[in-house]
Amino acid sequence: MVHVIKTRRGVASRLGEEEQGVDAMQPDPLTVRIPAAIRMTGIGRSKLYELIQSGDIEIVKIGAATLIPVDSLRQLIDRNRR
Repeated sequence: MVHVIKTRRGVASRLGEEEQGVDAMQPDPLTVRIPAAIRMTGIGRSKLYELIQSGDIEIVKIGAATLIPVDSLRQLIDRNRR
């Protein structure tokens, strides 16, 4: 069985069954960047920055990169469930 996967630059790559297992073993990310956090939560960019400023969402700064721990996003969603 062969799957065709579209890559970031639009070049198709083929994965055989032996390569699929490697992708399935990749751990979930510990942190995400701002655009990924927006997509994951559905929160707008401005609101996300407000939540960071207020301390409702934690961030990690490494150099110029602003990273958001995925656990912090999960906690935010859990706190606001109704």
